[in-house]
Amino acid sequence: MVADLPGELAAWSWLLGSWRGDGIGGYPTIGDFRFRQEVSFEHVAGTTLRYTSRSWVLDDAGEVLRASAGEAGFWRIQPADRVEALFVFSTGVAEIHYGLRTGLSVEMASDVVARTRSAKDVAAGKRMYGLVEDRLVYVAEMAAVGERLLPHLSAQLARA
Repeated sequence: MVADLPGELAAWSWLLGSWRGDGIGGYPTIGDFRFRQEVSFEHVAGTTLRYTSRSWVLDDAGEVLRASAGEAGFWRIQPADRVEALFVFSTGVAEIHYGLRTGLSVEMASDVVARTRSAKDVAAGKRMYGLVEDRLVYVAEMAAVGERLLPHLSAQLARA
């Protein structure tokens, strides 16, 4: 798989593949919850990766209660370890993030947030992804419905 990647993507190859695991979420306006998530990163062309995510809300025993939000988008790898990421959420929100990779981690923050008329009023987002002991670990922050940027989601995902 890595041999087929353009040279600019070699340093990003740790993201490629499918990941699955559980996480925790919360926000002042929705309370705390547990979730299961499947994420995939796939090389599509040039220096672009396709990103998809599906998630489910879990009960206290770890059983699936219902489907939750989904995301899709593209990560456009740029020179000097930079990335432009486009995310579209099933909740009616779209975000453009800019970020920087350092080793086996990447941090990014929103530059633009757009939403449909019926979507939650999301103003900003910030994400960190990293590879820690063969797990994809991430943390997402959100500013929405009048709240400042606050922790929203975190998970540890294993290769599926």
